[in-house]
Amino acid sequence: MDRLLRYFLTKFIRRGTMTFTTAGGTTFTCGDGTGEPVSVRFLTADAERRVLLNPELALGEVYMEGTFVVENGSIADALAILMDQPEILPPWAKVQWWLRYLVRHVSQFNPRSRAKDNVARHYDLDGRLYSLFLDADKQYSCAYFESPDATLDDAQLAKKRHLAAKLLINRGDRVLDIGSGWGGLSLYLAEITGANVTGVTLSNEQFQVSNARAAEKNLSRSAKFLLEDYRDVTGQFDRIVSVGMFEHVGVDFYETYFRRCAELLTEDGVMMLHSIGRSEGPDATNPWIAKYIFPGGYIPALSEVMPAIERAGLLVCDVEILRLHYAETLKAWRERFLARREEAVQLYDERFARMWEFYLACSEMSFRKQNMMNFQVQLTKRQGVVPMTRDYIFREEAKLRGIERGQRPRLQIAGE
Repeated sequence: MDRLLRYFLTKFIRRGTMTFTTAGGTTFTCGDGTGEPVSVRFLTADAERRVLLNPELALGEVYMEGTFVVENGSIADALAILMDQPEILPPWAKVQWWLRYLVRHVSQFNPRSRAKDNVARHYDLDGRLYSLFLDADKQYSCAYFESPDATLDDAQLAKKRHLAAKLLINRGDRVLDIGSGWGGLSLYLAEITGANVTGVTLSNEQFQVSNARAAEKNLSRSAKFLLEDYRDVTGQFDRIVSVGMFEHVGVDFYETYFRRCAELLTEDGVMMLHSIGRSEGPDATNPWIAKYIFPGGYIPALSEVMPAIERAGLLVCDVEILRLHYAETLKAWRERFLARREEAVQLYDERFARMWEFYLACSEMSFRKQNMMNFQVQLTKRQGVVPMTRDYIFREEAKLRGIERGQRPRLQIAGE
């Protein structure tokens, strides 16, 4: 086993410096000697076999179980090396990738009942968990870092402002927030722009917190939240925004999603879609992420999204790619989580804490080292609804900043 492990790992790891110690006590180093060295150890032969047979699934599992440990550095340092190799996957793992790709439509099939169950698996966890690492407004999506030294709270506020600027909201506009989370964006739009906002979520936890926050801010009349599937929403809306929800739709439902948005949007309406995306074409969801973090989830390539938009009769007016913004967001989340890690252990257990640590680290490195990004797509139903040049975004942001300065009372319920 030691020889086999050494052979395959030295073939795969060509960059960086990583030293492995096997369960049998053998030590060997892989890479080209560059960068900060990282040392890891397998504690059991079973962990070694599983990583060789199915590395994408097993590495996270053996880390969760404690049979793969990082002795010098952190799991983030180890993943930074492993996810920065010339080949994204080890050659021996490509057969499993093809099998996952062939059945991806089955794993992403998200009818109403399954979509709700999948959401509950992640978003109906103990609310105190998310308070350990998110910003005060509980924004659980990519922040927008206007400067390298921006705090997480400032960057999440900038994200909301950036989206609001592109939406060109007028006072009294009817706004639909699809996948409204803990309500932060909806409440921002209601308070700062004077819109009448309806947020929909499939998470019971988020639904309850959102309505409590609206009541706390005396915004219950202008910001209401429903426990509802996007396919069941009725009415007409001047603006539609969806942030961090599209990753849960599933590739077979893209056309359904955009056709429903087109039906809900007024003729002069504007929609903003903010989602994680792939830069290198269609793929399959990482099996560890699918099993433990986001069941039914899938990160789309733009080449999969644009045809569905076109078939729905919507016009693409603007596309912005946020490259490393999510890497910095995830770094902030990971550091905040580690600072309060013992609280996560008390909420759940050590295995859960290692799972969450691995999730945040591998997600960060997928943006920092591989092909992930975020995209914001602006959509309308006809020409001439938004200005011809992008200058208006900066003017709108400046106007929104001015309004923010006048009304910044803290929310208590969000951050507990």
